[in-house]
Amino acid sequence: MKAGLTTILISLTALLSCAQRENPNKSMSNSTSAITASPNGDTSIKTETATFANGCFWCTEAIFQQLKGVMKVTSGYSGGHVVNPTYKEVTTGTTGHAECIQILYDPAIITYDELLEVFWQTHDPTTLNRQGNDVGTQYRSSVFYHNPDQKDKAEKYKIELNKSGAFENPIVTEVVPFSSFYIAENYHQDYYNANGSQPYCYYVIRPKLEKFKKVFGSKMKN
Repeated sequence: MKAGLTTILISLTALLSCAQRENPNKSMSNSTSAITASPNGDTSIKTETATFANGCFWCTEAIFQQLKGVMKVTSGYSGGHVVNPTYKEVTTGTTGHAECIQILYDPAIITYDELLEVFWQTHDPTTLNRQGNDVGTQYRSSVFYHNPDQKDKAEKYKIELNKSGAFENPIVTEVVPFSSFYIAENYHQDYYNANGSQPYCYYVIRPKLEKFKKVFGSKMKN
């Protein structure tokens, strides 16, 4: 990964966001929009949903939970052909699912562009079916888009990042339509916060979070 990735991503976020604002005729339809109650009971918050696969969901959940505007992160499985798969089934690599997270967020606080910025920055999108020591199709890099606007943004980022040379190798992230999301077993939810002293959390997730905080400190919750 080249040193200028953060700068490139920030520039692309600004560029693509501006391009969106300059085209008032572009469809902004979002089938995942909803009115959601906040913790203080405010029911006027319009929320949206994003679904990403970028490695072990224990790690990715812990990262996206830290962001301002992210209301909920749920670990689960998408992109496969088996209904209601179990974790044991998914780990065989035969169900077609990827470990992923579904993010409920407030677009008035954090945009989809900014979520994509974090997505690209916090995993290696150039390794096929692998993130570090986690190997298999269940660890592939994927953006599961919920509407044409999300698809357009993800594909533009992928093209521009490849053009910029931000990574040494071509990006292999798939940008595919969202079809279904199966919530993972209860013990996978909020995993890092519940198991921070476990070896995997301490030696794998914790260093990733510390690196994340240095880069995205201004976007993090207090």
